[in-house]
Amino acid sequence: MGVKERKERDRQEMRDTILQSAHQLFVDKGFDDVSIRNIAEAIEYSPATIYLYFKDKNEIFYALHMEAFKIFNEYMFTLAEIQDPFMRLMKMGERYMEFTFKFPKYYDIMFIMQAPMNCDINSEEWKMGEAAHCQLENLVKECQDTGHFTGKDYKTLSFLIWSTMHGMCSLALRDRMKIYVEEERSKMLEKSFTMFKQILETI
Repeated sequence: MGVKERKERDRQEMRDTILQSAHQLFVDKGFDDVSIRNIAEAIEYSPATIYLYFKDKNEIFYALHMEAFKIFNEYMFTLAEIQDPFMRLMKMGERYMEFTFKFPKYYDIMFIMQAPMNCDINSEEWKMGEAAHCQLENLVKECQDTGHFTGKDYKTLSFLIWSTMHGMCSLALRDRMKIYVEEERSKMLEKSFTMFKQILETI
């Protein structure tokens, strides 16, 4: 390995270290309560080192956000093998729930954590998230082409589907189901998802 390649490897490793430490701090303390100094202390470097890689805390968040959605979109990639669009939509819901509990820290930074919103919908920072949402909207339109959801606005229905799935997943992920006895919680989630799929079949 040459000097140039080694420097690039070291740079990438440092960037990854910053992102990993920042991600953990964001999850533990919340975005607003984490400073560049906190991140620097976590990796035992000076704040000046962080600024060699990221211009501010927002840029660190956007990098983590894009990374999370990249993994999410890859996780959904195999759905393309399912020919029937309605069955693909049902499987998308299953994969969404699987992703939530397999990658809770990613889900948190994607959909739950209070985050900087100072860029518009066309900004590069939101491209990965936009791609994920477009996948859902396009799939709902495909379902309409095969006779489902007749007369329904696909954007509104897509939001309804997303918000319902998010509600179930986030309540479980954030341990907000203690109103139910422990033995019932996973069954409640499973049965609710089954009922939601049945409702979608009737729309």
